[in-house]
Amino acid sequence: MEERHKKILQRNRTNLVTEMDPSSLYDCLFEKGVFTHDMIDAIKSSGTRRDQSRQLVRDLETRGSRAFPFFLECLQETGQHSLAEKLQNGAPAVHVHPTPTPVVLPDIRPLPVTPPVDIDKQRKDNVPVSPAQKCDTTPTPSPESEFIRPRLPSRTRRDSIQSYKMDASPCGHCLIINNVEFDPESELSNRKGSNIDCDRLERRFKALNFIVEVKTNLKQRQIKHELSALSKKDHSLYDCCVVIMLSHGTEVSHSRFPGAVYGVDGQFVTVQCITNYLNGQHCPSLQGKPKLFFIQACGGDERDTGFEVSPDGFEPSFGGADDQTDAMPMSSSSDSLSTSDEPDARATLPTPSDILVSYSTFPGYVSWRDTQSGSWYVEILDRVLEENGATDDLATMLMMVNNEVSQISAKGVYKQMPGSFNFLRKHLHFQTQA
Repeated sequence: MEERHKKILQRNRTNLVTEMDPSSLYDCLFEKGVFTHDMIDAIKSSGTRRDQSRQLVRDLETRGSRAFPFFLECLQETGQHSLAEKLQNGAPAVHVHPTPTPVVLPDIRPLPVTPPVDIDKQRKDNVPVSPAQKCDTTPTPSPESEFIRPRLPSRTRRDSIQSYKMDASPCGHCLIINNVEFDPESELSNRKGSNIDCDRLERRFKALNFIVEVKTNLKQRQIKHELSALSKKDHSLYDCCVVIMLSHGTEVSHSRFPGAVYGVDGQFVTVQCITNYLNGQHCPSLQGKPKLFFIQACGGDERDTGFEVSPDGFEPSFGGADDQTDAMPMSSSSDSLSTSDEPDARATLPTPSDILVSYSTFPGYVSWRDTQSGSWYVEILDRVLEENGATDDLATMLMMVNNEVSQISAKGVYKQMPGSFNFLRKHLHFQTQA
């Protein structure tokens, strides 16, 4: 597909996902050779109507130069005129048949040419049936030949990538642990502004059809208790599970997921330990389902001053005057794998499949939080989920979050770079309100 047509589809992706009826298009797109039966079956199996619409648009971009005009024709033929007009207005150079009735169809119809009773007699008398038969074989440049030829059975195609099933209602459990007020003995400061983060994320994941439970000011032992209780729930009827940690953090030695999160008593739980509670061994009902962890905490005590770039490269923004960090110095390797953590740290998955851990900052660096408006990471994550949840998958949205957070400066000097450890096997699209 030409690049300009891809851009038109991308600009109209929201309208296509929310308004298009993909089921009515399948026969038409198959007849015109845009998709094969296998491709249509893969799209149908991708999930809800919106999931099918997303997959259809993604696959459409991988087809030949005639896929876009044929797609417009199919929209017109199935009565989806407003969508066709939106796409066509953005593509004046696309040559589509001017009427909703395409010119290609007559080439398919000249089968009943002669009355069945007179077939033998007509052939004997050399009645000119052959011109009509010739008309059937004339249109050699059919769309099927253009699209099917490049496809090799052994090649892994983009359309084979599936999306996670995310249509259960409710979609799953979401546990938020919000540590704000720390014991004086912990020598950790209170985290002003964290309640703003907590309220934002509670509203957002309720809007995404999750059962949200908020726990505040937990000690290390209580954090482990809540995670253990979550792992013992029956998740059979749900499609996903989310854990959100809002606390101080530190850098620790690790073999899989870096970092640790503090309880209000000054004792930490490693991120590696947190993820282990929901692995296949500890929580069988979540096997093969996405398990998402969002960590708003420092990954260490380094402060990133960034590097100079061309002013045309980005539009910088500045954090507030009340920016604080969630940092504590790095713990020693002996502290990071203490006796109390060791059993959990050893109960690991052979491979961390279906797990995504999103960090507010790069391992080893501080994470900034405004005492008046909350943390940079959570504020932007909330907005990106709201604005793009209906059209984009989670990995794409986290890339948007990374980009926006990277352009903010604390006190006009310090930077922050979020990131994630992504071991998901499929696209993940949240449920959104129509």
